[in-house]
Amino acid sequence: MGLTNSSVGLGAVDSGLIIQKRSPDDKVIALAGNPNVGKSTVFNALTGLNQHTGNWPGKTVASAQGYCETEKHSYVMVDIPGAYSLMAHSAEEEVARNFLCFGAPDAIVVVCDATCLERNLNLVLQTLEISSRVVVCVNLMDEAERKSIKLNLPLLSERLGVPVVGTTARSKKSLRRLTDAIDKVCSGDAPSAPFAVRYPDAVEDAIAILQPIVEEKCGGRLSSRWLSLKLLDRDESLIREIESCLGADFLRDKELRAAITRAEARLRGSGIESADRLKDLTVSALVHSAEAICRGAVGREGAQYSDFDRRLDKVLTSKFTGYPVMLALLALVFWLTISGANYPSELLSKGLFWVQDRLTELFLYLHAPEWLHGVLVLGAYRVLAWVVSVMLPPMAIFFPLFTLLEDAGYLPRVAYNLDKPFKRCCACGKQALCMCMGFGCNAAGIVGCRIIDSPRERLLAILTNNFVPCNGRFPALIAILTMFFAGGALSSLLSAIGLTAVIVLGVGITFAVTKLLSKTLLKGLPSSFTLELPPYRRPQIGKVIVRSVLDRTLFVLGRAAAVAAPAGVIIWLMANVSIGGVSLLDHCAAFLDPFARLMGLDGVILLAFILGFPANEIVIPIIIMAYTAQGSLAELDSLAQMKSLFVQNGWTWTTAVSMILFSLCHWPCSTTLLTIKKETGSLKWTAAAAAIPTAVGVALCMLFTAVAGLF
Repeated sequence: MGLTNSSVGLGAVDSGLIIQKRSPDDKVIALAGNPNVGKSTVFNALTGLNQHTGNWPGKTVASAQGYCETEKHSYVMVDIPGAYSLMAHSAEEEVARNFLCFGAPDAIVVVCDATCLERNLNLVLQTLEISSRVVVCVNLMDEAERKSIKLNLPLLSERLGVPVVGTTARSKKSLRRLTDAIDKVCSGDAPSAPFAVRYPDAVEDAIAILQPIVEEKCGGRLSSRWLSLKLLDRDESLIREIESCLGADFLRDKELRAAITRAEARLRGSGIESADRLKDLTVSALVHSAEAICRGAVGREGAQYSDFDRRLDKVLTSKFTGYPVMLALLALVFWLTISGANYPSELLSKGLFWVQDRLTELFLYLHAPEWLHGVLVLGAYRVLAWVVSVMLPPMAIFFPLFTLLEDAGYLPRVAYNLDKPFKRCCACGKQALCMCMGFGCNAAGIVGCRIIDSPRERLLAILTNNFVPCNGRFPALIAILTMFFAGGALSSLLSAIGLTAVIVLGVGITFAVTKLLSKTLLKGLPSSFTLELPPYRRPQIGKVIVRSVLDRTLFVLGRAAAVAAPAGVIIWLMANVSIGGVSLLDHCAAFLDPFARLMGLDGVILLAFILGFPANEIVIPIIIMAYTAQGSLAELDSLAQMKSLFVQNGWTWTTAVSMILFSLCHWPCSTTLLTIKKETGSLKWTAAAAAIPTAVGVALCMLFTAVAGLF
């Protein structure tokens, strides 16, 4: 198997998705599978970096295509969304079903989890009803061996009637068997006698009535047996796709409609009077068939192979211990982030500001105008350097730690724990996963809301994601907590505990606002969803670090830097352009001061939040710059000096609490709002996403200030 980087501008449209072929001879391979079976790992191992991504037309569901070559063929691998079933219950499953049914791939690889093969066979059996060109890839063989699960792959292949190969996708060598099997299927050299699920007699009779007519009318473009069954269960979304594929006249055909009427009469005569009842019988037949296929082919040595996972789940998902463990892990991640980021951040800051000094010398050497030096070096570069030095070290620690928890299988347990609270708020439990993504970057959390199928619930998640503080707000929160509430030798630990408490407050506000929106603007009932708890796995530390640094840290940092530099220019101009001997910065702060005082803040703090709209990291530096009357962002040598400066300008512990509350609840940054506009396609909901947290923040600060004033 070899990889190639060449690309030819050939495209083919399959089920709405444009397939980018390098040559007309390329074979299109669909890669299907349940979530959490290692499908994307198989895809990445086969294609390397020779891949591109996009969205399915009309869907906010990601697609990925990649290329690989063997000695016999060259392939376009299409990584379709994870699906538990082709009886679509979500946007992802609908996309997967449509591509497999109507995209006409040359072969389908169904990736299964070796540790729970029987459950995964549900998708395999449905796929076999659609196509005979199927390869079953039993992945995670190493996990199965670790759990003493024994698989007889030749027997499984014999029973399924298609090639079955075992792989460990983390090891590229094991994928050679998979590519060999794909070669044989595409060349027609592999034996193919797909297993046919046997349904109850009444269902089989109904299919027999329809199938000859369907075969004649569809001309072999789709499996007549599968299509006959689907015409009977009346799935509206699937009927639309059938019409799109075969034409509207297909379903209007009198002979076909008469056959459907006879088949439905046969079902009613056996007590199958509704489509739901038919689906129940269909699913039951699939489950029983999967059990029969695995009987004698899948076994284990000893009955306690999954005891460790179960014992761990009793702790991590218990209503008594699940939440304390979750909070403890969160506090641990924050403590490691805070403790580990201090020294690298200091070194990076010194290095970047050393570069600033050299740039200053260069401008002096070139006799550049002072205003140009101010705008470019003290404005754009200095703000950019501050953002990089403040954001990069914490993100370089936080993202890998968070990704390790994800890779180990813990984050789905978090979603499981928070499912019931979200349901009480008439929202979807998947919102917990989007909320977790918001810790790193709220823009990433907004994109993550795509996993929520209901438009109403997806909008709820988008509008409330900002109540979870992102990595950009951590530095300000940590600094204030350390200065006013967590001094002494244990400052890092106390700051981590304080930050965890702030985040718990943010989660509580998320629940409250979600509930309020569900009862007012976005009324509705919560939808159900399937959440599979994947087995615990040993994280791949090397890949986790690379993925978290490249895919998350640098990506988020790049977006922040892109808006920080222009913001630096604006801030420098406001600090250095004067009217009546007073800078624009001071004029604006004085104008905002009366309103800010009602919130327990002052005009400088509120203005810093407004100017920090492009990047939350620059809020504290702007406050320092305004208090010290400097013309550019300022940095003090220690938190003690910073606290002294703040106290001299009227700060008390109530100011610090109000600052924390408003940092937790205020408008999203520019990057997040742009992402919201892109995801919702609506200026109205983008404005709402800015107004809702801001209104909550103002109300909380005013309420706290009023109560604190009583004491």
